[in-house]
Amino acid sequence: METLLNTSARKSRDLTKYGIKNAIAKWNLSPEELQAITVKKGMGTETANGTLAINTGKFTGRSPQDRFIVKDDYTENKVWWGKTNKAISPENFDHLQAEIVNFLSEKEIYVRDAYVCADPEFKTNVRTVTEYPWSNMFTYNMFLRSEDSELENFEEDWLVLCAPGYEAPNPKAVDLRQGNFSILNFSKKIALVGGSGYTGEIKKGIFSSLNFILPVEKNVLPMHCSANVGEAGDTAIFFGLSGTGKTTLSADPTRKLIGDDEHGWTANNTIFNFEGGCYAKVIDLSEDKEPDIFRAIKPGAILENVVFKENGDVDYMDSTITQNTRVSYPIYHIDNIQNPSYAGNPKNIFFLTADAFGVLPPVSKLTPGQAAYHFISGYTAKVAGTEAGITEPVPSFSACFGEPFMPLHPSVYAEMLSKKMQDAGVNVWLINTGWSAGPYGIGARIKLKYTRAMISAILNGELDNVEYNQHPIFGLFMPKSCPNVPDNLLDPMNTWEDKGQYISKSIQLAHSFHLNFEKFASEASEQIIEGGPLIDEHHHLHDHI
Repeated sequence: METLLNTSARKSRDLTKYGIKNAIAKWNLSPEELQAITVKKGMGTETANGTLAINTGKFTGRSPQDRFIVKDDYTENKVWWGKTNKAISPENFDHLQAEIVNFLSEKEIYVRDAYVCADPEFKTNVRTVTEYPWSNMFTYNMFLRSEDSELENFEEDWLVLCAPGYEAPNPKAVDLRQGNFSILNFSKKIALVGGSGYTGEIKKGIFSSLNFILPVEKNVLPMHCSANVGEAGDTAIFFGLSGTGKTTLSADPTRKLIGDDEHGWTANNTIFNFEGGCYAKVIDLSEDKEPDIFRAIKPGAILENVVFKENGDVDYMDSTITQNTRVSYPIYHIDNIQNPSYAGNPKNIFFLTADAFGVLPPVSKLTPGQAAYHFISGYTAKVAGTEAGITEPVPSFSACFGEPFMPLHPSVYAEMLSKKMQDAGVNVWLINTGWSAGPYGIGARIKLKYTRAMISAILNGELDNVEYNQHPIFGLFMPKSCPNVPDNLLDPMNTWEDKGQYISKSIQLAHSFHLNFEKFASEASEQIIEGGPLIDEHHHLHDHI
């Protein structure tokens, strides 16, 4: 029996079936081994407490303009093609796959067998072949770790080939923009990452694949969100773009973390984590502000693109390399976790937005129509770089709070969410974690302790029976009081000295919402369209702007 197992295990470990020849393949090494190899090869250093720190090279973030999906019979009429989901032909994919496979041949490479989707019913095996040892360690941290017994005869559902050192020599000939690329092929179930060492490309590639397969084939709603569960078994879901507080707010000492970024919502109301780790921003990190993340940075974690002080400590304030400094760590580096990473009974959904215009209420309760409208809109505001003297915030809309990763039309996800919300009787809340008393530069960021107090009040049912005011411009319902939050903060207009300025800024933002929504309007129901700002975009705008 032993020899049979070994033979089949050997067969499952044969890279020549992918066309990779004469490679020295290191299979499923421990994080300790991968860290030692990384340091030995001069590809990383260790911090004072022994955490690995690496540089991802030329790319310190995702490259959304270089992300492609193979357009074939399976995807042609399902994918929402456009600037987010760019098409590439099967022939060009095959050419690039052959190139990468050839590039990985004859090298020392690293293979990881793991899976995604914590709910056993949706378990998806992923084999990742990487050029770099630290990319492999990243997948150990971020995917779910298979048991040794599962590795014997592992067969992948998806294959990821990651070669940061390969750049397409003639990009235009294969319909690429430049030498780097991330491509998904749903017929072959292969993800290619070439020319970029940014680890998030691996993570988000698999996320994007699940965002297609789960709704199309499995009737599961995929979500770019964090989630946690209370002692009573009630689950809370936090949607939000980067920097709005998803990771921070889902870390709650009284609740167990299900996951911080990617989840599915099944037909029987299970909320499950896709991943086995966390990938957190560390710019301006302190133990004070983010104790869970700070303490998770220990051996096993990987810091990306951070800068060191002279004494050898990490300088989390330093953004010389990038604003997007990061850490990945396995979820068990957090103490307070739900194990396995799924739970039932979703009760509250939070849409987090960092409104740098300072006009949205810090907390409001949404009607089903408003919930679908704000989900499709996916609003936050980016604070523009100060180097050119631009301090005016820029509205940023990302459909479903995760447009770069959503292969289907946003209305598909919105309709699924709407139906699930109503069937499960879930409350939906819009939380502004951004500015108050004026826009960025004049007002101040809403204190984290107040945002936490609002969320705690909601989770404890304390905002179920308070009185609400309706915002005259956005139509949002704002509680008149909330435990441990000053009343005057709850209606943002109260916090602005110049009320006229508040109204004109609000109308300006309402107008941005309307303009952004135009591209979805044809697919949206009346109820959803009515969930937007009340102010009719054709009336009175010119008096103010």
